[in-house]
Amino acid sequence: MLRVHFTAADLVRTRVSDGADPLWETVLSLHRLRDKSPDPALATWRRSRHGARQGPLGMLLPLVPQRGYFPDFLTPPAGAAGVEHGLEALMSTPRTRLRSELAVLGGRNPLPSWTRSLADGEPAALRRLARSVRTYYHGTLGPNWPRISRRANTDRALRLHALWHGGAEAMLRTYDPSMRWRSPVLEVAYPVDRDLHLDGRGLLLVPSYFARSPVALADPALPPTLVYPARPAADDAPRTDEGLAPLLGHTRAAVLQALGGDPTTTELARRAGVSLSSASEHAAVLRGAGLVSSVRQSNAVRHVLTPLGSALLKADRA
Repeated sequence: MLRVHFTAADLVRTRVSDGADPLWETVLSLHRLRDKSPDPALATWRRSRHGARQGPLGMLLPLVPQRGYFPDFLTPPAGAAGVEHGLEALMSTPRTRLRSELAVLGGRNPLPSWTRSLADGEPAALRRLARSVRTYYHGTLGPNWPRISRRANTDRALRLHALWHGGAEAMLRTYDPSMRWRSPVLEVAYPVDRDLHLDGRGLLLVPSYFARSPVALADPALPPTLVYPARPAADDAPRTDEGLAPLLGHTRAAVLQALGGDPTTTELARRAGVSLSSASEHAAVLRGAGLVSSVRQSNAVRHVLTPLGSALLKADRA
């Protein structure tokens, strides 16, 4: 069991992420890729019949065993701002941290020889790792990001409703049965026994499409983060294709799907898993098509679905 210890200051600072995190979803999907029952969001990759030693999986699977520990440097906090931001942070991981985390991984699982250059922080090895993550993400998760994002955003809305109406403790009670709030401790079903003291830092809760159970960062010195399985959306039934993607393209469809709740451009980029400039560009195209209306509010621009945009989304989900 994982016991997360809160103070009054931690409750004030506890928050839910803006949506699914691209790098967390990438890592956790590698667990699901080994499942006997394929997830619909991984159907594209499975149909391509890539072997474990082919393409990006040859580099990623040794770093993410089917169970147990995987390095924290694979899921930097910057990933919440988009996959490219996360990869930039990954490539900037200090050598001492690469060595220590890969040493922990190597003590539990045999590692291929190429991980020595990664542990030494060699730029070429870090670039190869970033390229593998990018290729896998765009080839596998990118086409399915509307589904992934929709589930995370639906779950986020549920948690925020409880937070706004009852405070942080009321929100923490919504996570039963995998996480039980027994003030001032959050008890989490976990494969190892450990205690995490927040010490006034608060906790970031991240809803995940691919998580099978709650996952926390292994290093207690890192910003406290708990990734948990997002509740399926009501319209999250398996589909063989995303209806809007052939019309708009996968990325623009993901941006349109992420528009609930009048997000700013920054929030839109995080939800859709794209860069800030890409989110702004796609919002402009959608605005030109009459699907989105944008309004400046102080130093931010908020984007709102028009009736036409809402009707298009409803028709797609139907």
